[in-house]
Amino acid sequence: MPKNKIEAFQETRDEQNQLVMKYAGKDLKRFYNLDWQIYRDGALPGRVKELIGLVSSLVLRCDDCILHHLTQCFEAGISDEELEEALAIGVIVGGSITIPHLRKAFQAWEELKKAKSPNKKEDS
Repeated sequence: MPKNKIEAFQETRDEQNQLVMKYAGKDLKRFYNLDWQIYRDGALPGRVKELIGLVSSLVLRCDDCILHHLTQCFEAGISDEELEEALAIGVIVGGSITIPHLRKAFQAWEELKKAKSPNKKEDS
């Protein structure tokens, strides 16, 4: 059972992706494969590509995409400062309409940090 919003999102996303793949033909599978591959290291490091994906998602105001890329950024070791600078670009490009999504992004970032904190007490 999910413990927080991020875990609930990831669980739901995984279940929905499995359902999509159940019905997916060649074209959808190719798109999913391309989407996965584009974020690998290349001329740009994967972590930078995830920041670009995050900023694009903020500008497009897609909360699911924001959560996905935010999680990937966290796993890639993006710092608070890097996150803030990238999201600031998104707000400049997207305008004030992105602010509600910015709020949700920082709230999710805090949740990720709390869930993965080395100082978090584990149940014995």
